[in-house]
Amino acid sequence: MRQSVLRRAALATLLLLIMPAAQAAEVVAAVAANFAAAMARIEPDFEQASGHQLSVVLGSSGKFLQQIRQGAPFDVLLSADAERPALLEQSGLDVPGSRFTYAIGRLVLWSPQPDAFTDGKAYLKAGAFRHLVIANPVVAPYGAAAQRTLEQLGLWASLQDRIVRAEDIGQGYAMAGSGAAEAAFVPYSAVLAGRKPGSQWLVPHHLY
Repeated sequence: MRQSVLRRAALATLLLLIMPAAQAAEVVAAVAANFAAAMARIEPDFEQASGHQLSVVLGSSGKFLQQIRQGAPFDVLLSADAERPALLEQSGLDVPGSRFTYAIGRLVLWSPQPDAFTDGKAYLKAGAFRHLVIANPVVAPYGAAAQRTLEQLGLWASLQDRIVRAEDIGQGYAMAGSGAAEAAFVPYSAVLAGRKPGSQWLVPHHLY
């Protein structure tokens, strides 16, 4: 049986790339965009407790993988999946024993319009929208989960002319929130943090 994308996309994983020095210094963290809101709350507490200044770089997990392999000076990676940190670990680009899962996420179909839909599956199949945003499936785990969902529903091919690929999940959420697209597949945590309930359909686990 094909491994569910959920097992890879939902298991957000932290990996140390270099052990921070004991004295106060800057720690550069590569953080998956879906964790931006939580990181903003964690940052001041981390700096106070550790004495380190935290510099956060937001982006997609896949791009961070490429950048770290090319020598990007990140001290820690907070990935949106477990797969990419494991690849870095296998390559010896980590502090041994530092990898662990820090969160488990959920994929949601979201529209800022509260009356857009109640049944997300029916909404997608009806196709009464011009644009549907997903994060780039090649580099963003939540984008891969969205693609898998549409494939399972038999809609991936037929919706190609309406699918807009965002650079990362943060951009995808912003595009839908601004009205550039009617709906987007985003992490449920982004909807909770944004405090704009709109219309939501929590995608069943078996679809991705």
